[in-house]
Amino acid sequence: MSMKPNPAVFHDYFGIRGGGERLALTLAEAFEADLFYGYRQPESYEPAMFPRNAADLGLPAVLRRPGLRAAALAARFRLARRTARPYAVRIFSGVAAPFAAPDKADGARNIYYCHTPPRFLYDQKDFFLKNGGGSFARRLALSRFEAGYRAAVDRMDVIVANSRNIQGRISRYLGRDSVVVYPPCDTHRFHYRAPEDYYLSTARVSGLKRVGAIVDAFLRMPDRRLIVASGGEDLDRLRQRAGNAPNIEFLGWVEEATLQRLVGGAIATLYGPVDEDFGISPVESMAAGKPVIGVAEGGLKETILDGETGFLLPPGFKPDDIVAAVMRLPAERAIGMRDACERRAQEFSADRFVNAMRAIIERG
Repeated sequence: MSMKPNPAVFHDYFGIRGGGERLALTLAEAFEADLFYGYRQPESYEPAMFPRNAADLGLPAVLRRPGLRAAALAARFRLARRTARPYAVRIFSGVAAPFAAPDKADGARNIYYCHTPPRFLYDQKDFFLKNGGGSFARRLALSRFEAGYRAAVDRMDVIVANSRNIQGRISRYLGRDSVVVYPPCDTHRFHYRAPEDYYLSTARVSGLKRVGAIVDAFLRMPDRRLIVASGGEDLDRLRQRAGNAPNIEFLGWVEEATLQRLVGGAIATLYGPVDEDFGISPVESMAAGKPVIGVAEGGLKETILDGETGFLLPPGFKPDDIVAAVMRLPAERAIGMRDACERRAQEFSADRFVNAMRAIIERG
């Protein structure tokens, strides 16, 4: 059987306008690849941004709920192995898409771009069991998923880690070597604008993203304005917590052009997830010349230069730590960090990403 010369990209799903989604689209465009994915939500990137040769595997909406989604996607991608087999190069992005990897064969290569080994199986397993129920049936389902995932990883010829942070997790949990290629930031999409009177949070509003601590901090700073430009399962709860505070505004998910305008006009952005895999939002902020108040955990230690392109909060930070950082970063000081931020963002440009991935693909 002759092999298709163009690559195929398999990505879990398009749920939001996130870094993983952007990476899959960048790969498809740069290498004229066929793109396969489990489903797309309206909140994600617009259909016009998808390549002509993209295929939605059509996971039913009833199976997209947390607790069901990973297993359902894995089953759907497992059925896609026959689809993947004719391609000389197959690139897998996510935790379920790797199930589509065929067995290793001469003349073909399986490349896994790993954003992280599934956190619900490893470093955050206790959190997910606590919040989703730790029944025997659930533990059995996780065990079966892990067995299938490890078998899929074993079929990979190359594993690419999105950061040194993830490279460490891959070694620790999967026992495999990997090469680091930072994900792409389209630095041309974000532009500096004179800072207005607000700070910005763009992280998904969920427990592990710790947006609640940011809201609590700004409740203590009524003279500082916060805009939360994102959605998530905790959005309604945080709106209630903020009450009618006039200095805090929740926008939910916003369109791409609105996001770019908000990032460009902010004094600074705030981003403090628990041990973030990489975190594209801080790089986008720096691309717009805006410093970041982040946290000294995970991938943020590889992107934010403490004191030069923002400030890193201590792990386990409290709202008072955020208050102190905001007070250290008024508009005047943020403006002084512009050049350093823009230079730093170029270290994570889309061109660098594409060139590094091309070298891996062509290594043969």
